[in-house]
Amino acid sequence: MHTGQLLGSGRTADVYELDGSWVLRRYRDRSDTTEELAVMSYVRAFGYPVPRIGPPAGGARPTDLVLQRLTGPTMAEALRAGALGAAEGGVLLARLLRELHAIPPRVSADPQDCILHLDLHPENVMLTDRGPVVIDWSTATEGPPGLDRAMSALTLARVALDPEFPAPEAEARTLLTSLLTSVLTSLLAELADDGGTDADDLARARDRQRESPFLTAPERGCLDAAVEMVLDCAPSP
Repeated sequence: MHTGQLLGSGRTADVYELDGSWVLRRYRDRSDTTEELAVMSYVRAFGYPVPRIGPPAGGARPTDLVLQRLTGPTMAEALRAGALGAAEGGVLLARLLRELHAIPPRVSADPQDCILHLDLHPENVMLTDRGPVVIDWSTATEGPPGLDRAMSALTLARVALDPEFPAPEAEARTLLTSLLTSVLTSLLAELADDGGTDADDLARARDRQRESPFLTAPERGCLDAAVEMVLDCAPSP
């Protein structure tokens, strides 16, 4: 099938322009997107902000997703540009997690389970003129909400500590660490009434991230320190 301009590339997929309304998300490491489409359709039916799913494109592969083309910066871009404050960013992430976890499980019989994104962080939130939209549902599953909260918090801390994160100057690295620490602190304070994230949640999140084939060795090396950062930032009981 014909694709247009490459709009962006992540760890697992490339996104191409199709036209003014739709983009093609093509995975490099997966054989099927059926489950991801099912989860996105399910949470969208509850009013959760996800991209619209488009009609299958002619000649599409099983690894392709046709999705609504979104206009606006990622939350990460808005934070770095100063268009979104750190405290406001933490509140927004917490709200998106809280609203997602209010959706009942799609397949699990355990009433304590809910929909988990497991990769909800500022790079996966688009700030459109109609509000925030959560993207990249490739890791979504069902389970206890504490794990999802821990994954988001641990990712923020890990990026803040990663010595190889793209921030070429020492001043930029200091600013990034300070910014993400502030977002993390605000996020954890907002989530405290929901049960927050405890050491067991963080241990499970750390183990899950450590097993990810997409993390670099330096990122894995930051994980224990990232757990400590999250615990240090969490509000006192």
